[in-house]
Amino acid sequence: MIHEYKNNGYNIVMDVNSGAVHIVDEIVYDLIPLMEENIDVPVSELMEKTSGKYSEEDIKEASAEIKELAENGSLYTKDVYEPYVDKFTEMKVKEPVVKAMCLHIAHDCNLRCQYCFAEEGEYHGRRAMMSYEVGKQALDYLMDHSGSRVNLEVDFFGGEPTMNFEVVKQLVAYGRSQEKARNKKFRFTLTTNGVLLDDEILEFANKEMGNLVLSIDGRKEIHDKMRPTANQKVSSYDLIVPKFQKAAESRNQTNYYVRGTYTHYNTDFAADVLHLHDLGFEQISVEPVVCDPKEPYALTDEDIPKLLEQYDILAKEIIKRRKSGRFINFFHFMIDLEGGPCIAKRLSGCGSGSEYLSVTPWGDLYPCHQFVGEEQFLLGNVWEGIVHPEITEKFTRCNVYSKPECKECFAKFYCSGGCAANSWHSTGDVNGNFKQGCELQRKRIECAIMIKAALAEAEEETEAVRKEA
Repeated sequence: MIHEYKNNGYNIVMDVNSGAVHIVDEIVYDLIPLMEENIDVPVSELMEKTSGKYSEEDIKEASAEIKELAENGSLYTKDVYEPYVDKFTEMKVKEPVVKAMCLHIAHDCNLRCQYCFAEEGEYHGRRAMMSYEVGKQALDYLMDHSGSRVNLEVDFFGGEPTMNFEVVKQLVAYGRSQEKARNKKFRFTLTTNGVLLDDEILEFANKEMGNLVLSIDGRKEIHDKMRPTANQKVSSYDLIVPKFQKAAESRNQTNYYVRGTYTHYNTDFAADVLHLHDLGFEQISVEPVVCDPKEPYALTDEDIPKLLEQYDILAKEIIKRRKSGRFINFFHFMIDLEGGPCIAKRLSGCGSGSEYLSVTPWGDLYPCHQFVGEEQFLLGNVWEGIVHPEITEKFTRCNVYSKPECKECFAKFYCSGGCAANSWHSTGDVNGNFKQGCELQRKRIECAIMIKAALAEAEEETEAVRKEA
């Protein structure tokens, strides 16, 4: 499968199955799709199909280059992964391994975010705080069901987890106490809105949390509109920004990211990303809202063209800033063209419902935080374990080949089929496709590859100048 596109002056060709990316000139760009079905198509036919745009000599030279790429296994390659996925899936069904957990340490919140799927921490249910006993049992369940895997991920989530921070500290201490004896290593993450973030919490987070997720939506007017305080008298933006700046600097601008959500109210979201960078944040994620389409802040199909344009604007500005020495890492433009995720990850995504589970304050197990409160996805609990294995199996069998629309999509090995929760909420099926999300994801991947090309070109130019000097 070949995907070609033009972006920011680059002619980019992706060989989907091999992962190879080529930056080519105009003639090679035009000939590649014409030679896909028949690598030995006559030169005369290529001249006819390109309407005499190129000379015979130029077409001979370009077609020879294309043939060489094909012979080297970086163009027109076959999909070798589909036969593998069935064996891989059957292995996971027979020997399930849990690698990560999201602990809902607090089903309560001190903000009233409009778009929150947790409904201010309630998750379609009652407000509650996770006890140490429930959390301990959850960690035990994770260790007991992680097989031979050493590295385990645990995210302290909410609502707002700092509202129950003593239990967070107790659970981290318990996890650390088990690492040596159980041959496990925990990587903890804390997601916070920052309202209660203080020096004590930050010091603990910097010691124990492998990652820190700081929730902020961007410009003050956007953030305060969507993430108001409970009494709506105090600006949550003014309250949290200095704390988040201190947190980012205290972690040396690594192992954290500020995470925002854009909505119908800020379809010019590139300005929010750049605003966050101007505030001093280098690790940034701003994602599209997923919600009931009847909500006034829901993204519409009419918004999509502008959103796609925003990613182009953002990509060009990121290149400009990186070239000037201002580092910025936008989460959705992160892409590894050399190694990338392992094939299992590329086929099956985050592992929700099988390798990754969410735990409510009272110990119920769900496929991920976005399914909490949806009773048809209640898997079991941390004491009895999975009592509905048929749900787990359904998620385990969810991959890029179980989704018909993914099979022919160039982005499938980068997005891994997308988010199961988004698919279910938009189509009623975890094997469905959230169409708006797919369009945005494809654009993000195209921009990410273009950025790689531009920065690599700039590096080559710098190296050439250095050698001449």
